[in-house]
Amino acid sequence: MNKITIAIDGFSSCGKSTMAKELAKKLGYVFVDSGAMYRAVTLHFLQNNISLTDAAAVENALATITISFKFNNEKQFAEAYLNGENVEAQIRTMEVSKMVSPVAALSAVRKFLVKQQQQMGEEKGIVMDGRDIGTVVFPTAELKIFLTAKKEIRAQRRLKELEDKGQAITYNEVLANLEERDTIDSTRADSPLKQANDAIVLDNSNISRDEQLNIVLKWANEKIYQASP
Repeated sequence: MNKITIAIDGFSSCGKSTMAKELAKKLGYVFVDSGAMYRAVTLHFLQNNISLTDAAAVENALATITISFKFNNEKQFAEAYLNGENVEAQIRTMEVSKMVSPVAALSAVRKFLVKQQQQMGEEKGIVMDGRDIGTVVFPTAELKIFLTAKKEIRAQRRLKELEDKGQAITYNEVLANLEERDTIDSTRADSPLKQANDAIVLDNSNISRDEQLNIVLKWANEKIYQASP
């Protein structure tokens, strides 16, 4: 049976990565969290005080970055590594969240990571989530899903995630951050967040994770069947 490429795009805190991980596990596919890659670059820039307006500094910093993913058997998902260091916890902080959209808007950063992402998907059998996966990274993906949810629900989900990690933050701060990221992601000049013409829209505001997984698994199996000889 042939393998396919699955591209999942959508706004922040829609649960894209959670859905992509679960779908990849069910299919026996590789999962790549493209958002983690942009967060890792953002963390590196913050740690090294890289000015986003200094093109030369940005290019030089990117040349020193190596991003990889290693599967954690205990947690049952792949964690992000930046230059050999596990940064999974560090890239999920509010400090990184506040800067990731401006960093991701830089053309140099996008070109650097899109090239890596496309190399990861050359053999198919991959599920990748992000903002421009179906439009730029894998425009010929057999299955494209555009995930969305009401911003108030997204903010509540993100707040709980941060609180569970012991981070002190208010609902209003989280909501404001989501709204700002939505605006930056949707209006940036290079590869803005938008629904691919052939993407299937899924609003998960009022469905459970199990219901969501069953829906996308059905879509994936249909596309896999169609791709098979």
